[in-house]
Amino acid sequence: MTTAYNKYYQTEHLFGEPYPELITFFTEYSKKGKILDLGCGQGRDSIPLARLGYQVTGVDSSNVGIKQMQHIAEVENLTLTGKVADIYAFENFAEYDIILLDSMFHFAKNDKKKETDFIKRILSKIKNSGLVVFCIQDTSKKMDILNKTIDSVKYINRRIDNTFEYIFIDQAEKHTSKTNYRMVIIEKQKRKE
Repeated sequence: MTTAYNKYYQTEHLFGEPYPELITFFTEYSKKGKILDLGCGQGRDSIPLARLGYQVTGVDSSNVGIKQMQHIAEVENLTLTGKVADIYAFENFAEYDIILLDSMFHFAKNDKKKETDFIKRILSKIKNSGLVVFCIQDTSKKMDILNKTIDSVKYINRRIDNTFEYIFIDQAEKHTSKTNYRMVIIEKQKRKE
């Protein structure tokens, strides 16, 4: 599978470290189950989550990113599997306890329907008590679209909705940027009979 990210991922650790807020949540979360990290890239989140004791499957369209992640997983003997695939074709959400979607959605005009339909599909197919973790840039437009999409699906509960500032330091370019982010965690509830 060819992707533009194959070129970008020639730079290792392209997107820096995972968000501390994300790692804090997963460190404190008591159920160390199976995580599906969709759009995992080079494993920025998958690797530290596997180090915390989770069984992680990372899916990305970049074979370069997956190869880099798999190398670290093998060296450290982590319970981490990488798959090169189109995330939008993925269907087996009920096999996982947690679905992670970090910086996956931008809701650009041409992608909005595809992205919102995908979110609805994930939320409707996860197992009872399963979690979906979104990390998304905190802009009113993006959050409005995400909130409307989440609210359109039945039997879910919003567990966490936190804002945080992420500071990215690009060592090679000697550049620093600050971005406001939001971490939203959704839990699937059992249907009431």
